[in-house]
Amino acid sequence: MTDLPGDLAGKPTSASRTTLSHIMTAHDTNLLGTVHGGVIMKLVDDAAGAVAGRHSGGPAVTASMDEMAFLMPVRVGDLVHVKAQVNWTGRSSMEVGVRVLAERWNESTPAQQVGSAYLVFAAVDSDGKPRAVPPVLPETERDERRYQEAQIRRTHRLARRRAILELREKRAAEGLDD
Repeated sequence: MTDLPGDLAGKPTSASRTTLSHIMTAHDTNLLGTVHGGVIMKLVDDAAGAVAGRHSGGPAVTASMDEMAFLMPVRVGDLVHVKAQVNWTGRSSMEVGVRVLAERWNESTPAQQVGSAYLVFAAVDSDGKPRAVPPVLPETERDERRYQEAQIRRTHRLARRRAILELREKRAAEGLDD
């Protein structure tokens, strides 16, 4: 693993937090007239990738998406805001939390949350090898809660991987998988 140039001093959550906004058009919709989930997922990945790159100070790639929740449909004409921030950091990975909000383009009503997601990014060097990232420094009680929740998700993600690997190894040893 390569290190970042200079100091690996921590960065506050606000240092890389960002919001991307996009107005939804007919081009973004499915046969039901609502916006494709994949369109929303792309916006989520774009915002999360920008945050991960800003926090790590260089390239970062999507390693996994732990969860994507679609809470309400998004429609043509909705102005979608995708808000992202780094919740947790490891040696070379970061969890980015994303909230998706939508509001009607022609109304002055508050935006409603329509989705949320948690993605894991790995910081990489020019050879695609993992590189160290600065620790994230939670600034508020909400940031601290998100940091702790991210640790729980990481623990569950790693336990799930181990359990699946153990099951595969057991089935292979029994000659049950081809």
